Amino acid sequence: MTTTPATSLEAFITAKAKIDAMLVHLTALSADNFETSPDKITWGDVGDLNRIAALLERTTEAAA
Repeated sequence: MTTTPATSLEAFITAKAKIDAMLVHLTALSADNFETSPDKITWGDVGDLNRIAALLERTTEAAA
């Protein structure tokens, strides 16, 4: 069962916590080279990172 936040402050804190958790996850993935081995990097891996970077750029622009 999902509960609806009673106030805008509660909703804001909930949304911020989700963003913070995603940032922690992305930071951990980055520290681990996005779960790839440097000696096994392919152009597909480059494409994946470029896609992620483009999405993050859009998100960063929206947050500004």
